[in-house]
Amino acid sequence: MIPEQAEKLSDAQFKRYFGIQRSTYTHMLTILQEAYNEQHKKGGRKNEISLENKLMLTLSYYREYRTQFHLGQDFGISESAVCKTIKWVESILIAHKDFALPSKKALWQDPNLETVLIDATEVPCERPKKKQRRQYSGKKKHHTLKAQIVVDKNSKKILCTHFSKGKTHDFKLYQYSKMRIKPSILIQVDSGYQGIHKHHANSKFPKKKTKLNPLSKVDKQANRELASERVTNEHVIGKIKRFKILACRYRNRRKRFGLRVNLICAIYNFELG
Repeated sequence: MIPEQAEKLSDAQFKRYFGIQRSTYTHMLTILQEAYNEQHKKGGRKNEISLENKLMLTLSYYREYRTQFHLGQDFGISESAVCKTIKWVESILIAHKDFALPSKKALWQDPNLETVLIDATEVPCERPKKKQRRQYSGKKKHHTLKAQIVVDKNSKKILCTHFSKGKTHDFKLYQYSKMRIKPSILIQVDSGYQGIHKHHANSKFPKKKTKLNPLSKVDKQANRELASERVTNEHVIGKIKRFKILACRYRNRRKRFGLRVNLICAIYNFELG
């Protein structure tokens, strides 16, 4: 895909190809152009490819998650140049205020917050060479990376995230995140957060059955109602996993995983707004 071909696509085709709206792409390009002009005030080496192609390359990498070798062949640059290009675009966009998440402070300071949804999702990763047990998820039976997503139920915006290794339990991940949530805010979670009421009294979670105490019809109905209320969080996670880099096996270094998840979440928020 080259800029001339992208211009001929309809808005629906553009969203289907790159995973973002055309207006979001234009805004991203403006941010990259301003950053490039600032970095090259005194001149410097010319780009191997245009800024439009740099952005398209990064979006294609997120959307399709092809290898950097194949992307380099398509754009006519080396594999190392593809890696540098993606990192440069990521670093510029994540540092801009329009592609930053509200952060954990919003959970205490935002007066409009009434209900938040908390859930964790796992992304499969390649088996590490050392300390494999830390990455192994007993739930998914794979080596995974775990991301916790906090969503405002009313606006459907992602407020903050937290990350850990696949072995970490959902409730432990919540404890590690050290979020300070205003007592008046209602928290809705799934069964992986049993015990959250001890940390935040105003919380709702499904009741689990045991051998001695099976669920009654009332309990089952309450669990179904809660599941229908917190399905918004599942829809949000599904939308960010539209980018295959979060849906397929993650092949990159794990230290940039959080940055990429946050950038994709910020893109989702930007388009929602």
